Amino acid sequence: MAVGERVAAVARPKQKAWVREIKGLPWPAIIIIGALLFVAVAAPLVSPHLPYQVDLPNRLKPPMWEVGGSAANVIGTDTLGRDLLTRIYYGARVSLLVAVVCTGLAGLIGYILGVTAGYYGGMYAAVMMRIVDSIIAVPTILLAIVFAMTMGPSMGTVILAISSTLWVRFARMLRGETLRVMKEDYILQARVAGCSPPHTMLIHIVPNVFNIFMVIFSLDIGAVILFEAALSFLGAGIPPPTPSWGQMISEGRGYITSAWWIAFFPGLALALTVFAFNSFGDWLRDRLDPRLRQL
Repeated sequence: MAVGERVAAVARPKQKAWVREIKGLPWPAIIIIGALLFVAVAAPLVSPHLPYQVDLPNRLKPPMWEVGGSAANVIGTDTLGRDLLTRIYYGARVSLLVAVVCTGLAGLIGYILGVTAGYYGGMYAAVMMRIVDSIIAVPTILLAIVFAMTMGPSMGTVILAISSTLWVRFARMLRGETLRVMKEDYILQARVAGCSPPHTMLIHIVPNVFNIFMVIFSLDIGAVILFEAALSFLGAGIPPPTPSWGQMISEGRGYITSAWWIAFFPGLALALTVFAFNSFGDWLRDRLDPRLRQL
């Protein structure tokens, strides 16, 4: 066999593995998330209208493919004549901003408290877990409504309400993963070598529980987007006229038989977004879990 043929024979399995990796990616989720990020960042450039532009003569205009619709408003207008597609684009900005800030803030708090509780244990961990149990016992939706009534509905209120309860999920899961990592030989060797607790946690524990953190983070993005929409739907979330998918669904529920598009298209955007982030989180969990990779 010639040298070139031998090189090709060795490279062929690697190429097939590369192709399998590409095919194994969750492409529907990646496409939806990519499109969502694009319209959220470039909303002023791709939106056909302004999100607050009221046009009462064109109120309740149907989508362009129905009788009375036009290409100027592709999926119709709402009760004030505002372009629905434009408001969905800007609503994606609100949803992603709230989701990233809430999940990032809650993840940071949960990361610190979960790892330290798992490492030190004892009374500190017992008190921390009782606090976690107490917060879990309080319905998040009730807490958010209380915040909205006392502080007024705003984006800051939504972020505070969600973050104040979301961190417990990170703390509980990361504490359990820290307890598992603590049994590994390299942790015992680090202790024998005289490494300080901060050094052991930062160098040996934090990187080895990061995969669990990323899985929780990716799954909670979709959950936070859905929860923010629920709060806005109930009037305890993002106040008008700022576009929010939940608020748009709430505005359209009274017109579901006469102007179905007002609630349908924001609901469709919400459903596709949550589906995409949940699918990506499931794929990430399978990729980062060494036990599942061996199956």
